[in-house]
Amino acid sequence: MAPKCAFYRYMPTPNNKSVAKIFLQHLWPHKWVGFIVLIGIIIGEGADLVAPIYYKKFFDTLAYNGPITEETVSALISILLMVLLFKGIGWFMLGWTFPVANFIHSKVQVNLERTGFAYLLRHSASFFSNNFTGSLVRKVRRLSRAYEDMVDTIQYQLIPILIAIFGSLAVIAYRNALIAAIIAGLLSFFVVVNYFVAKWKLKYDEQRASLDSEVTGTLADAVTNNTNIKLFTSAEYEQDIFYAITEKFRKMQMKSWNIGEINQTIQFGIMIMIEFIVMFVGIKLWQNGQFTIGDFALLQGYLVMLFGNIRQLGRMIRNTYEALADAKEMVEILEEPHEVSDSKSAKEMKITKGAIEFENMNFSYRKTMHVFKNFNLKIKAREKVALVGPSGSGKTTIVQLILRLHDIQRGKILIDGQSINQVTQESLRKNIALVPQDPILFHRSLMENIRYGKRDATDEEVIEAARKAYCDVLAENLPEKYNTFVGERGIKLSGGERQRIAIARAILANTPILILDEATSSLDSESESYIQQALEELMRDKTTIVIAHRLSTILKMDRIVVMDKGEVVDTGTHQQLAKRAGIYKTLWKIQSQGFIA
Repeated sequence: MAPKCAFYRYMPTPNNKSVAKIFLQHLWPHKWVGFIVLIGIIIGEGADLVAPIYYKKFFDTLAYNGPITEETVSALISILLMVLLFKGIGWFMLGWTFPVANFIHSKVQVNLERTGFAYLLRHSASFFSNNFTGSLVRKVRRLSRAYEDMVDTIQYQLIPILIAIFGSLAVIAYRNALIAAIIAGLLSFFVVVNYFVAKWKLKYDEQRASLDSEVTGTLADAVTNNTNIKLFTSAEYEQDIFYAITEKFRKMQMKSWNIGEINQTIQFGIMIMIEFIVMFVGIKLWQNGQFTIGDFALLQGYLVMLFGNIRQLGRMIRNTYEALADAKEMVEILEEPHEVSDSKSAKEMKITKGAIEFENMNFSYRKTMHVFKNFNLKIKAREKVALVGPSGSGKTTIVQLILRLHDIQRGKILIDGQSINQVTQESLRKNIALVPQDPILFHRSLMENIRYGKRDATDEEVIEAARKAYCDVLAENLPEKYNTFVGERGIKLSGGERQRIAIARAILANTPILILDEATSSLDSESESYIQQALEELMRDKTTIVIAHRLSTILKMDRIVVMDKGEVVDTGTHQQLAKRAGIYKTLWKIQSQGFIA
């Protein structure tokens, strides 16, 4: 039995107005061009409405019982030429309006994706921890596709339908108000039925869209963890999970489709009813001399036009609701406030020394999971400080809080006396370089990945940083040297090679504050000896925080801060801490005896 997927947290579903608002905000800059396009479509579609009027004259002329004369033939040809003229006008107007409309809508589509991408990137680390990567990617793309579906529906279906319905009813009413009233009444019934069926279908479409994202996320999660699946021989287990979620998706999609088929059946029944009643009334009027053969041609022409359009009306309503359901998933992300955001009065951070202070800091990931309570710690400018302690003591969390990947609940984090909550996130992070334990790279070239530390760096600067981080040997062994793509997340490289690239980034960034999160843990002994020298040079004149599991890497630190359960339990140099009883002495004894690498 496959376990239920529980990757999604609850967020309130936005209403249809929220989706329309997002679309209109992006369409509004093109409103005047859009208005001209709308006029063109109205004229183009309206021109088609004229044809049945001339066909009425055509058939009335044919039905005339008198002799066929040259004047009669000329009149018939003139009528056909007028039909051709109006159809030509319609063809010309639609011929230029649709390409112009496509130009506008293509710009709106790409801007929607850019908006979604930009807003998504500003969400906090917690947001990305709680959502599937694959589903987020799908939601961004789905927003623009939903816009495309809705625009196609409005441009190619709704506007022509409205013009056909109101235009044909106006002409029919001019000829016979009773028949127009009958058609209008039955069409109103048709629209009401479609509306309620589509609304009934919407709840299944929303669930289908959510399950579709979950299917994508489950698939992406399995592909990302392909090595784990092989190592733990869990292919069948993962297949069961994927089967369960795809089966739920299939059932929901089938419900949606079946409701659509029910709606189609109702539509055909109503259309048959309309045609029978209208023709029956027409026959009675003809019997009384109030209707001509041309009137039947006029009526049939408009009925064919109306039936073609109202059949599209049902599909249009369904497509609109499906597009709304697809768009809502991304709109709810756009409506969710960023957990970490710049204050309106945020200033640029200016670091002159690099002193860091935690002042009565409280932080918890969840309300019941406290990590720090009234935490205090001062790190002097240009001081080299190591954070050590057992797993779960809060070492990595401190790094995340300095970088403001999460916001603290109480207290302050100060850098040179500036609260990090009162400066822009960008200026804060530009002054801090982090070398993580497990660096993740872009699927780009080695050169581009190193240059990420300083995006305006020259090739020479990148290569020099690579040389200092011992990446030049790595580059020489790659097929295209520095232009070699490293694979998704850097999968083509070993852990040690990725760490060297992260160190090269930090060297290139040359920030006043440096954070090393077990920066040499994946390096072999030979590489580490080279890198240690580079790191010592890199740390010179910088405030440095080192998180270390291997205590041998922190012997030269100015100060070692020992942490346990979110508290500072001891501080001192290696020599001081190794002599007195406590966590550090215990850890040092275990590691020096070789029990922990």
